[in-house]
Amino acid sequence: MGNNRRRMSGVVTRAKMQKTVTVQVDRSYRHPLYGKVVHARKLFLVHDELGCRPGDIVQILESRPISARKRWVVETILRRASEEQVVAGSVVEAGVPDLEPAEVEVVPAEGEA
Repeated sequence: MGNNRRRMSGVVTRAKMQKTVTVQVDRSYRHPLYGKVVHARKLFLVHDELGCRPGDIVQILESRPISARKRWVVETILRRASEEQVVAGSVVEAGVPDLEPAEVEVVPAEGEA
């Protein structure tokens, strides 16, 4: 008799909570009618007892409900993020790169004094 729990692999995007990480799972599939390759990504809240860091590639396992939004557990860490990535903050949270805010000069409108 086998184990019917689902397993997926993804990248840890956030690890700022206690014993909880956010894992982004990417999947690609062909659209059934048009045949175009569609890229989909989903974020999961995952219970973490192994001490994952942002940038780690992990395998997650379906489990019983742990909280209102957590139904997955980190099974194994497939590949650790390098120390340089973690310290430099180059690991991207949820696919959005860190951008420095540009200095903007505020110019009043013509009707304002």
